[in-house]
Amino acid sequence: MTKQYYGVPLERSDQLKLPANRNSCKPEKFADWLEGYGKERRLAVDLFSGAGGLSLGLQRAGWTVAASVDSDERALETHAKNFPGMSLRMDLGKPEVRDELEALLKPAEGKIDLVAGGPPCQPFSRAGRSKIRSLVKHHGRDPEDHRKELWKAYLDVVKRLRPRAVLMENVPDMGLGDDFIVIRTIEQELEELGYATQVRLVDAWRYGVPQHRKRLILLARNDVERFGWRPESERRTTLRDAIGDLPVLPVKAREKVGDREWEYSEPEELSSFAREMRKRAPKEHVWDHMTRRVREDDWLTFDKMTSKSLYSDVDPELRRYDAEQFTDKYKKLDWGDLSRSITAHIAKDGYWYIHPEQNRTLTVREAARIQTFPDRFRFAGTRSDAFRQIGNAVPPLLGQAAAEALLPVDGDESAEGGLQPYWRTVREDLTKWAAERRGGADWFQLPGERMSPLQATVVALLSGTRLQSAQLAKMVAAVKGRTTLTQTEYRALLDAAPTESARSRVDRLAVVLDEPELWNDADAIPKQLKMKPAEATLYQLLTGKDLLWIGQAALRVAARLNGSDSDRTNRLSDGRVNLVKLVGAGEEAPLRMAALRLIGNTVCRSREPLCVECPLARYCVDKDNVASDLFTDAMSGERGRDSVPAQARGTGRRTAARR
Repeated sequence: MTKQYYGVPLERSDQLKLPANRNSCKPEKFADWLEGYGKERRLAVDLFSGAGGLSLGLQRAGWTVAASVDSDERALETHAKNFPGMSLRMDLGKPEVRDELEALLKPAEGKIDLVAGGPPCQPFSRAGRSKIRSLVKHHGRDPEDHRKELWKAYLDVVKRLRPRAVLMENVPDMGLGDDFIVIRTIEQELEELGYATQVRLVDAWRYGVPQHRKRLILLARNDVERFGWRPESERRTTLRDAIGDLPVLPVKAREKVGDREWEYSEPEELSSFAREMRKRAPKEHVWDHMTRRVREDDWLTFDKMTSKSLYSDVDPELRRYDAEQFTDKYKKLDWGDLSRSITAHIAKDGYWYIHPEQNRTLTVREAARIQTFPDRFRFAGTRSDAFRQIGNAVPPLLGQAAAEALLPVDGDESAEGGLQPYWRTVREDLTKWAAERRGGADWFQLPGERMSPLQATVVALLSGTRLQSAQLAKMVAAVKGRTTLTQTEYRALLDAAPTESARSRVDRLAVVLDEPELWNDADAIPKQLKMKPAEATLYQLLTGKDLLWIGQAALRVAARLNGSDSDRTNRLSDGRVNLVKLVGAGEEAPLRMAALRLIGNTVCRSREPLCVECPLARYCVDKDNVASDLFTDAMSGERGRDSVPAQARGTGRRTAARR
């Protein structure tokens, strides 16, 4: 900052105290609540509930939240006001607290239909990781943020309660940031309990949320295997649709902006979204239409900005931040577009959310609208408390769309002992095939006991040479059974190299000749040989590290099995989601990942795939894009399958009743 004054009077807004919902209950009265208000209702538990965005989505889809759990006192006060049931202040990171929760829910044993939740996501998000690094470096923060492990607490509660259905929401980085290891682990453990699972990266705007917001949604159910979402909408709910009807506020520099209660007059034309938000709200006024005071220099800056303005466009005399470091410090929103994603940072400042016409930042009510909280929904605490709760919430309309996919199916009951999930079956066949190939001529393509760091190094270095499989096999045979590189093996590799490119790759091994100790430290080899990222990834995979190999060959296999084009359109997002269904988790995950690479490089080719040789042909949804005779040959002699589950097609048939 170049100026060291606040520019507005420091103030703390009043603290809104909210009474509990008339149908809320204390733990000691929970058994009575179940026999009263909760009787004959479809019950859910919301973990890490915050203010209740996901709870509201569940409610809109037909569930009653019997219990919500969070550690934020103000958020729980908000939840208790807006929902029935118990609002429990607990730190689920502690096993003894989960024991306590299990005991409290004992009266509802067998009655909890769904467990939902969004384990705290800041450590997974890019912004969150950056903030934590700063706290570790400058403020002594423990580098192991326990919030990143709260997914384990979430999964533990699911295992204890064994609901029919499970819903988890988080930021995409929960998957994308760590090769989906957390998601793969959760899916595999749920499948072992008899749940069919589904993971999606969802653009919230496609379900009516007026903002750019991509979320990761994991669904699971143990009653039916085929389930899908309602169709996505192509129509965007714009910012004008969302907040255009809210009253204009007088804005003067340094003066109070808005108030807890503000007069509201419904305009002649009201968007369908705004009409939905106004249901059950007072007709004459709107609550919490208030925001921070505006500095004089900010008023001038906001006045000159458009939705296209960058912070570097701001008059240098008015800048308070380094324009190179804070490239997007200010953002004026556009009436005709979606809002920027509302995050908890709005509790610190509103510079990312400048009103399109009024020289101020968004109000609490406007932020709530953009998150799809209706106007009747109040937030406990101060203005900053409200902003934080809103920014941390799951948009209720997104939660509703996800929950609808989990509605019970008329006439179906949970399968005794659980389901045999489709993708688990696919992985079992893939593992069996890979284990057999590992014992034969393809041993050098797959991790296992026969694969030493030396062989993995040779394969990784030669991976970009376009050698034919037989040529690569001949070269690797020169070091088969060896654990260190001597002059003899080095010379044999050079002699076996059929091309100049292959010889140049072997030449890179000269720096590690006759260094037997090096090969005992597998992790040091990529750095010692200055492997390129793709080479290092393949090396790690072949030495048994659990990771995703994001190569075109494997992505193509996954896309065809899912009936999608994610290998060509969204490789790093939807492509990886499709891939993780096949890779799974556990000790055999690296073997399956390497097997998918092998299949993609040999038989599942981009053109003229050899379906007759593919071990996964019977599961291929993309059969319309391959020669019908090849596919028919591949299917002959295989064990019968009436059909491929709809969830494998990417646009699965929705069987759950919708409300």
